[in-house]
Amino acid sequence: MDNQLSVFALGGINEIGKNMYVIQYEDDIVVIDCGAKFADGNILGVDLIIPDIAYLQENQDKIRALIVTHGHEDHIGGIPYLLKKINIPIYASRFTLGLIELKLKEHKLFRESTLVEIHSESELQLGKIDVSFFKVSHSIPDCLGIVFHTPEGKVVHTGDFKFDLTPVNDQSSDIHKMAELGSEGVLLLISESTNAERSGSTPSEGLVGRHLDEAFKNAKRKIFISTFASNVNRVQQIVDAAQRTNRRLALLGRSMINVVSVAIQRGYLRIPNWMLIEARDVNQFPPEKVVILCTGSQGEHLAALSRLSSGNNRDVKIHPEDTVILAASPIPGNEKDVSRVVDNLFRLGAHVIYGSSSITGMHVSGHGYQEDLKLMLTLMQPEYFIPIHGEYRMLHIHRQLAEAVGVEKGHTFILNNGDVVDFGKGDARQTRSVPAGDTFVDGIGIGEVGAIVLRDRKQLSEDGMLVIVVTINKSDGTLVSSPDTISRGFVYAKDAEKLIKDINDLVAVTISNFNEANVYGMKQAIKKNIGQFLFLQTKRKPMLLPIIIEI
Repeated sequence: MDNQLSVFALGGINEIGKNMYVIQYEDDIVVIDCGAKFADGNILGVDLIIPDIAYLQENQDKIRALIVTHGHEDHIGGIPYLLKKINIPIYASRFTLGLIELKLKEHKLFRESTLVEIHSESELQLGKIDVSFFKVSHSIPDCLGIVFHTPEGKVVHTGDFKFDLTPVNDQSSDIHKMAELGSEGVLLLISESTNAERSGSTPSEGLVGRHLDEAFKNAKRKIFISTFASNVNRVQQIVDAAQRTNRRLALLGRSMINVVSVAIQRGYLRIPNWMLIEARDVNQFPPEKVVILCTGSQGEHLAALSRLSSGNNRDVKIHPEDTVILAASPIPGNEKDVSRVVDNLFRLGAHVIYGSSSITGMHVSGHGYQEDLKLMLTLMQPEYFIPIHGEYRMLHIHRQLAEAVGVEKGHTFILNNGDVVDFGKGDARQTRSVPAGDTFVDGIGIGEVGAIVLRDRKQLSEDGMLVIVVTINKSDGTLVSSPDTISRGFVYAKDAEKLIKDINDLVAVTISNFNEANVYGMKQAIKKNIGQFLFLQTKRKPMLLPIIIEI
C-alpha cells in the first residue's frame, strides 16, 4: 500500500445503515462516520448491528481521526462501541458533537474521549492528508461534506444531502464551494444513493410547515405528532405551528427529550418559555390547547406512540376526536409495525393523518432525488465515482446517472463492504479487499453473538426444544431410572403423552447399546436417534439437549 491512496467502506454499501468509510494514504488513515442499524426480525435477540472494525484494530496506530458528517443514528450509533476498542479523536460539527456527547455519557466514555468541534470553514492536517469541508442540506442541522486533499488528488465525500433552496433553518448547501472544487479537479466523488430511484428534485422542508399549520387549525382536541427526534427542522415547524394556534407543548420519549434539550442548549431550536409543559401536566389544560410531540413514527414497540396507541402511557391518553399525525414515512421493513400502530389509533377513535408523504404533505425526504444527485455530480465533475449508502439497485441507478452527466464508463465502482479501490500513478483499480461485515450488539455483549448462536436461536424460535434427562450408573453406564423428557416450545406434554413415552423408550434403548459410561457418545447417539425419530413423526427439528447424570 506504499505511495498510494486507498478508499473502502466497512459499512454503508449495499445497505442503508451502519455507515463507515475509510480513506488511507500510505500510513495515514481517516475514518468517516461510525453508524449502527437496528436488527430486523430475522436476527433474533440482537439489539444493534455495527461495522466490523477488525481492520481498524489491526492498524489503529495509523488512524488519525474519525470525522462525522452529521448526527443521524446510522452515522453516529456505533461510536461508543468503536471507542471501547480504539480511542481516537472525533471531529464533528457543533450539533453533531452534542448528540455524540449524549451517547458517550450514557456509555461512561465522555471523560476519556477527545472531541473536536469543526465547521464548514475548518481545515485539518491529518498526516499527509489535508481536510476541508462544505455545508450540505439534510434533515438535521450542521451537516458537512468532506474534502480530502491527498497527493493523488481530491477525494470528496458528500455525506447525506439534498439541495433545498429554501431551508427552514437557513443552512443552505454551499453550492459555490462545490462548483469551485469541481473546477479545480476532483479525483473521486463518494456520494449517497438513498433516493436514486426517485425522479425529480426533493421537495423543500418548508412545504411541511404549511400542511402542519392547516392540520393544527383544523384539530378539535389534543394533537399528537410523531417524527424523528433528530429532525430538528421539523420540530421547529411543529413548535411554530403550536405557537400560532396558542397550544402548549409536551415531549414524550427519551430520545425526543434528549435531542430537543441539546438543540435548545446549542441554539438550534427556539421554544417560547411559556410553551413547554411536562407530560404529567397535559390534563391540566383544555384538550384544544395541547400538542404532544413524541417518538415512535416507525412503529417501534417500546416507543411513545406505540404505548399511546395501546393505552399504556400513564400520563397521557388518546381520546376520540384527538388528532394523531405521523410526520415521517415508514423506513422499508417497518411498514407492518406502523400499520399496527395506525390500526390501534383508529380503534381509539382518533383522527389519524398518516401514509404517503406526497398525499399528506407531512414529510419530505432529507435525501436527494435524481436531479439532486445529478447536480452534485455536475458540480463536482469527478474523474472517478463510488456510489454509497444504498441497496444494490440504488447504486446501479446512481452509476447510470453519473454516466449520463459525463463520468466516463468504467470509472464508476459499485463495491461491497470491504472492497478496496486503490489509486496510484493516474490509475484506479479494485483488486483486493479487507475484512468487513456485521458485529452484533446483544445486551452488553459486543461481537459475542455469531452465526452459530443465531442459528440456535432461529431453531428454538421455530421448533422449540426438548431436554432429555438420563441418570446412569457411573461404573457400567446402565440406566438407574427411566429417562425424563421436558418439552419447551415443541409440544405440550399433557397433549402428547404417547410421543413423550416413545421418546423415553427410544432413549432407554439407545443407552442400553452402550457397555460403559461413555457420556459424550451417549449424548451424540441420543441426538441422532431422537432427531431422526421426531422428524419422521412430526416433520420438525427441535433443539435436543441431552443431560446425562452419573451416580
